Amino acid sequence: MKLLQPLLLACSISLSYRLRFPKIGRLPRSSPSSKGVTLDPNCYRPISILPCLSKVFESQVNKQITDHFEIPLYLLRYAIWFQSWSWGCTSATLKVLNDIITAIDKRHYCAAFDSVNHNILIGRLDSLGFSNDCLAWFTNYFSDRVQCVKSEGLLSGPLTVSMGVPQGSILGPTLFSVYINDVALAAGDSLIHLNADDTILYTPGPSLDTVLTNLQTSFNAIQLSFRGLQLLLNASKTKCMLFNRLLPAPARPSSITTLDGSDLEYVDNYKYLGVWLGCKLSFQTHIKHLQSKIKSRIGFLYRNKASFTHAAKHTLVKLTILPILDFGDVIYKIASNTLLNKLDAVYHSAIRFITKAPHTTYHCDLYALVGWPSLHTRRQTHWLQVIYKSLLGKAPPYLSSLVTIAAPTRNTRSSRYISLVTPKPIPPLVVFPSSSLLPMTRTNCKNL
Repeated sequence: MKLLQPLLLACSISLSYRLRFPKIGRLPRSSPSSKGVTLDPNCYRPISILPCLSKVFESQVNKQITDHFEIPLYLLRYAIWFQSWSWGCTSATLKVLNDIITAIDKRHYCAAFDSVNHNILIGRLDSLGFSNDCLAWFTNYFSDRVQCVKSEGLLSGPLTVSMGVPQGSILGPTLFSVYINDVALAAGDSLIHLNADDTILYTPGPSLDTVLTNLQTSFNAIQLSFRGLQLLLNASKTKCMLFNRLLPAPARPSSITTLDGSDLEYVDNYKYLGVWLGCKLSFQTHIKHLQSKIKSRIGFLYRNKASFTHAAKHTLVKLTILPILDFGDVIYKIASNTLLNKLDAVYHSAIRFITKAPHTTYHCDLYALVGWPSLHTRRQTHWLQVIYKSLLGKAPPYLSSLVTIAAPTRNTRSSRYISLVTPKPIPPLVVFPSSSLLPMTRTNCKNL
């Protein structure tokens, strides 16, 4: 509490009077973080370790920026693209899963956060209605920045930073989203979804040739927009996928090429925002990775079980195993029962670690011993929470627009329930799994 008043005073002076960002916040220490092959220097990204004071300042500014974009009718053309990253990975992936038709193009930028041109970004903020005082504050925020790198206990000398927004900062993702927001306008007839530096371009069409032609046209326009922002496309990490759950994949589809003439690689599986998507949307690869990750953690717990009390075991599983199973479960819940049963097996193993119950214990008895529901119930509860938030307008607009209450045609006892419209999928289109939108009472909704 003793620090609260000085911090409030410092923030007020910085934002209202001096219009300057504290100099200590412009001296971050960067730590290389691997994202892929550990022996490849190109797979490392500099994560800025910022002082706590800097994070306090940035969090206040970040809230004002997000509030600015949430003003009704202020930024309609930006709302879908800009807000997508702030709602979380699950809702963003749900949006993409719903929009997938027959093709998807996953694009990566080369060191995107490090390539942001400060003058272009200030111009973006100006065009979005930021005041002159705000522009002056951000100009100072970007000026006189230096960074050093700490690795294996060694610290490098300071190096001046003239471009980019710091990765690991509070403001970084927000400012980068503002920076690339207009890229969506170049998508043309294709659909686009921006999530910080992860961008997906996808195109529907009556035939594969039409899809690939339209996708190539939109891809070319997007690349030109990147160049205007001084962003480089990382062709080696840009992949193409053809989604079709009904028809066999073509043997050799036409290549999608970059403006430099490089062919993009076709893949059958790709990890997007923590969820493995396959061309058949079976989620087999994703569930396989979940199994492997959970088995590894359960193995560690079993090897050290003598060190834990019953309460500690319960807490460890709750904090280290359940979040893995819960993340994205509303997405992969459409997988086959055969695949989902594999997750039940590791879930039961985790419960047996807590309870010391024998393998012959019936699964319902296992759930009763720890007071937890089945994974099916957990997934269904999370799914109903998504629907409930969508009905109340608490979910992202791109999800709320997919949930429509059906008007009752007759005055019957079932009219007491909330019935939702179920879209009719047209093969071979891939449609959001709305068939699982079950009717529910208002009482059940309030309990979510």
